[in-house]
Amino acid sequence: MKKKYEFVKGDALSWKGRTIRRIVAIRDFDDVKEGDLGGYIESESNLSQEDTCWIYDNAKVYGDAGVHGCAKVYGCAKVRDCAVVFGNAKVYGDAEVYDCADVYDNAEVYGGAEVYDCAKVYGDAKVRDGAAIYDGAEVYDNAEAYGRTNVYGDAKVHGDAKVHGDAEVYGDAKVHGDAEVHGDAKVYGDAEVYGGAEVYDDAKVYGDAEVYGDTKIYGKAKVCGRAEVCGNAEIRGKTVIRGGWRVSL
Repeated sequence: MKKKYEFVKGDALSWKGRTIRRIVAIRDFDDVKEGDLGGYIESESNLSQEDTCWIYDNAKVYGDAGVHGCAKVYGCAKVRDCAVVFGNAKVYGDAEVYDCADVYDNAEVYGGAEVYDCAKVYGDAKVRDGAAIYDGAEVYDNAEAYGRTNVYGDAKVHGDAKVHGDAEVYGDAKVHGDAEVHGDAKVYGDAEVYGGAEVYDDAKVYGDAEVYGDTKIYGKAKVCGRAEVCGNAEIRGKTVIRGGWRVSL
């Protein structure tokens, strides 16, 4: 294996109790030219000498974290602990990926987003602008999470779904298809929101509830228990749909 980078002598930082050192390319590859300065790493285990992965700008990768494949980490992004970024994934801006999180395939994590605590972001998913994905949650396919949203627990957001604003998706909840959860809405428990459904404002969908079709749940409405809301139904205000009820319009 022919090495692609080495450490820059005299360019080291004391960071979080660790010493990290800047790298420099020693051969051309991908969009990197020989002599280009890279970001900072703690050891060669943080950035593979193989393939075209690279750490740019002032990005930092340290601890037992690794960047592999064709992945790129740039801007002021940080990857640490046991996190891994690989495939064609990109982590940039002020994003942080840490604990044992994985970001891979063509996924992008950027802005002030955080992915941590065994969470996974993959496929063509985008997590950005302050969103937090953690505690084993997964965001994948073409899904997007952005704003101050939190996706955690074993929750899954996938398909072309969007979760944004101050929304929360957690527990074993699933949001997928073209569904959208935003505002201060919460989807949790074993609830499922899919199709073209939209849950927003202060609405809550939880328990074993299913919301799908072109349904809209908003205001302070609640759908819970084993309730099912579908079709073009709109549940709003302080309405509560619970138990085994089924609402379809």
